[in-house]
Amino acid sequence: MSQSLIPANPEAVSLDWSSTALLIIDMQRDFLEAGGFGEALGNDVSFLQAAVEPCLQLLSAARERHVLVLHTREGHRADLSDAPDLKVNRGPLHQRIGAVGPMGRILVRGEPGHDLIAALYPIAGEPIIDKPGKGAFYATDLQALLTNRGIKTLIVCGVTTEVCVHTTVREANDRGFRCVVVGDACASYFPEFHEVGLRMIAAQGGIFGWVTSSKAVLHSLKVSLKKS
Repeated sequence: MSQSLIPANPEAVSLDWSSTALLIIDMQRDFLEAGGFGEALGNDVSFLQAAVEPCLQLLSAARERHVLVLHTREGHRADLSDAPDLKVNRGPLHQRIGAVGPMGRILVRGEPGHDLIAALYPIAGEPIIDKPGKGAFYATDLQALLTNRGIKTLIVCGVTTEVCVHTTVREANDRGFRCVVVGDACASYFPEFHEVGLRMIAAQGGIFGWVTSSKAVLHSLKVSLKKS
């Protein structure tokens, strides 16, 4: 596939799809569904549903065009040995990481709530990055996977905009990866945080990356496929 110029903020960005990957951040049941960690923290999980359909469209198009897709999940070992006390010891005991909830132990690897939602479930060949922190590069092999496959640009989507998406984009930027964040394929429990989070990424000439729409990315994939 050839290069394609897509509209974005702060300026149009050229994508070379041969060195670009789709990174879907933390579309987990614990964050998006009732009974998970997000709701346990007092959030309205319905706000995150807005990102599901745009993510699904991007995922389907990437698969059709053989673009590398990677998924991330935030969660911890069963003994919580990789979870700092300051992360675990907050809120009522029955709502903390590791507590038993409607979908198993909250934010623990291997539990039903930790898994990705059915609509966006990975297929064979799509790496899943299990991360103990907010950023997808921290304590994971994500950088090695990207470098070994010649990936230079990340199309980033998922939840939540201001936390795990933002942290991952900042980490990627420091490591020399270009990040194009798909605004409508991201979401937050706090709409104002979502809006400001996207503005922060594109501020100062794109200090952390570019912000675009799922429509623009899908069009770029379609055009690039015709040129190949």
